[in-house]
Amino acid sequence: MNQAERAKKVVRSLRNGQITIPVEFRRELGIDADTLLEVSLDRGSLTITPVRTGRSSPGSPWLRELYDLFAPVREEASAYSEDEIDAAIDAAVKAVRTKSAR
Repeated sequence: MNQAERAKKVVRSLRNGQITIPVEFRRELGIDADTLLEVSLDRGSLTITPVRTGRSSPGSPWLRELYDLFAPVREEASAYSEDEIDAAIDAAVKAVRTKSAR
């Protein structure tokens, strides 16, 4: 398949407007299940662009530092279920409210 043939595909819009990006396009663009996609509309054309994230992405250095500082907390929290974490938060809130009511 030459470059011109690979550049365009016709796909059908599914229920609720969902479409499937052809596998060869996903491979070429490095799109996987975790890839965020930017969708833009310009003069009647829809453009879908993979959003690159990670350490090389621009952003706030202090926010990255804060995120990295909480790595041990995230690691520890991964050992607990969502219900256990919710129960711990509820208990902490109750304790603070009880202490503040005095």
